[in-house]
Amino acid sequence: MIEKILTVRNRAGIHARPAALIAQTANKFASEIILEKESTTVNAKSIMGVITMAAGYNTTLTLRVEGADEKDAADAIAKLFESKFEEE
Repeated sequence: MIEKILTVRNRAGIHARPAALIAQTANKFASEIILEKESTTVNAKSIMGVITMAAGYNTTLTLRVEGADEKDAADAIAKLFESKFEEE
């Protein structure tokens, strides 16, 4: 299992477009991909789940990935956060 701490760096936070990017990216992989904010845990493959986290600017999330392609999956999700979801 891979665990990473991610920070929401785009000013608008995780709204519909970033949530869709996260879910689309997560669904490319066989691994189980979980995002956690405080006590809220969601499946990153679910757009609605990701939106319900209400992760605003500078929110810290924990990414947990487990499966055959976990390294590639974790890197792909982390890259979205690092690129600010290509919004800025």
